Amino acid sequence: MSVKMLVTGGAGFIGLNFVRWTLENRPEYEITVLDKLTYAANGGAINGLKNFKKISFIKGDICDPNVVFDAVENTEIVVHFAAESHNDNSLHDPMPFVYTNIVGTANILEAVRKFDKRLHHISTDEVYGDLAIDSSDKFTPETRYNPSSPYSSTKAGSDLLVKAWIRSFGIKATLSNCSNNYGAYQHIEKFIPRQITNILCGIKPKLYGNGAQVRDWIHVDDHNSAVHAILDKGKIGELYLIGANGECDNKTIVETILELSGLPKDQYEFVSDRPGHDQRYAIDSTKLRQELGWEPKYTDIREGLAQTIKWYEDNAYFWKSEKQFVEAKYAKSGQ
Repeated sequence: MSVKMLVTGGAGFIGLNFVRWTLENRPEYEITVLDKLTYAANGGAINGLKNFKKISFIKGDICDPNVVFDAVENTEIVVHFAAESHNDNSLHDPMPFVYTNIVGTANILEAVRKFDKRLHHISTDEVYGDLAIDSSDKFTPETRYNPSSPYSSTKAGSDLLVKAWIRSFGIKATLSNCSNNYGAYQHIEKFIPRQITNILCGIKPKLYGNGAQVRDWIHVDDHNSAVHAILDKGKIGELYLIGANGECDNKTIVETILELSGLPKDQYEFVSDRPGHDQRYAIDSTKLRQELGWEPKYTDIREGLAQTIKWYEDNAYFWKSEKQFVEAKYAKSGQ
């Protein structure tokens, strides 16, 4: 018997991969994607999944309560990915982040409350701010929120709304905060696909500042398998941190991409640093692993990066037409 699932933001990078992973691995789900189809979404890829038959699409904005209430009423589970998510964009224009991440999430919560639906809310480790480069500390579910940018602060706000609706109204919800994702279908404004597509276009990769910033990388398929573990076995009202022990500094990531592409490791250039750039993220996913039995598949960052490079090589249609525009936008800010 099919279970109806609504995936908000299901045409974006992580949401699209979640839909694909679910259709390939969990045939009991009948999926409806709700997506505004902003610049970072991929409606064509959603159309390409329709051979699975158990998928439908609604073009709509989560900031529109009428769209949200209609979609939520006709489903059983809501997985909420939809968000404005690029830090650099939030520094140039914060208001879309406020509307989508705060107002949009509030609409989802009110619809879930009205129709008594199960919700899983997707968030980021960036709500915790950053850690010292030379420390061994990691984020845990008890870490205090300390966001640094308009993006991370609006995601922190959305998390707090979910927690308040759980406590005040008793909605059936869980939350997860995940480390940096990489993999297929990620927009080329993001760090790893930007460097890969630069190389493919004969442009030197770029490093913010000194490249010493550390991120805790996780393959997008591992993130999405963890979300399913939470849906299957997670305790209502709980927060789970998703990470694959993939800490690596940006300089090493760029050098690895160059090496895997058959180029000298020093063929990159430094550019202006991002304002308020977080220094280090690190996730302690003990709770997820011990309570729910989840483990990542991609534990070797080189293997995951090699697979990702191959995908961008084979799927130039996805990014080629936008590459010149994206690089021109970065050039204006010295990046």
